[in-house]
Amino acid sequence: MGQFRQISTFVEVVARGSLSAAARAEGIAPAMIGRRLDALESRLGVKLLQRTTRKLALTDEGAAFLEDCQRILAELEEAESAVAERSAHATGHLMISAPAGFGRQHVAPLLPSFLAEHRDVTATLNMSDRVVDIVGEGIDVAIRIASLSDSNLVSVKLADNERVIVGAPSYLKRYGEPKTLADLARHNCLAISSEGSQRGWTLRENERNVVLKVSGNMGCNDGQVLHEWALAGKGLAWRSMWEVGSAIEAGKLQTVLDQHAAPGNDIYAVFAQRRHLPLRIRAFVDFLRHTYAQPDYWRKSGK
Repeated sequence: MGQFRQISTFVEVVARGSLSAAARAEGIAPAMIGRRLDALESRLGVKLLQRTTRKLALTDEGAAFLEDCQRILAELEEAESAVAERSAHATGHLMISAPAGFGRQHVAPLLPSFLAEHRDVTATLNMSDRVVDIVGEGIDVAIRIASLSDSNLVSVKLADNERVIVGAPSYLKRYGEPKTLADLARHNCLAISSEGSQRGWTLRENERNVVLKVSGNMGCNDGQVLHEWALAGKGLAWRSMWEVGSAIEAGKLQTVLDQHAAPGNDIYAVFAQRRHLPLRIRAFVDFLRHTYAQPDYWRKSGK
């Protein structure tokens, strides 16, 4: 119980931004919060928070530990709620946000089945490649494919994902395969671009992630268009395996620079941190996680 209290205190302090705010929420003295954090850091043998009288800052170890703690607490709350509400059923309207391409292929086709199982739930699916403001825009659950860092949100991993650089065999035969990241400078790279700003490609070099601004004669704010251009042999594209896996398997696309693939682009469900999550949100997240975990799902869906 003591270890669990230390962990929950750590998460609460980060979420509220200070020891005093966490203490007020729990109705105890800030010194007690501080002792719990000290005990947790002593037990783990690492510094989780840099604390001054004016602000808190997560260490690298603290940021990594926070993600695991949030997941564990969310799963525990989910398990408790599942037992307590086994006889209950989901109701209400569900606001869902998803990236356009992924939502089109892997959320929209599943939504009718979910609603058939939960007949008192209705849903709106908003598809956009921008990062939505979950709280400000009233989103119940957002699907994100990224390395997550917002400590004020709860994330549940739905599935693994990998992003790869791909090109058509015809393009690679004509221009050759890049062997290093520097070689990308002489290739036509097809990148996500919106309002004159390029998102860049996140790759791995010298054991760290780097964001490369690539160059090419075409850009687009729609990933599906980049996929189609790559299939047509117009250049290299940096795409997710959930999108290009079937084309790779069919020999229509080839991967290059696989040794530079960066981790941290997995598929998550993200929602605002709250103690009593509506059953409709839990049910939808569980539905996606269960569906994506099926051994043949990604193969049938194009992965």
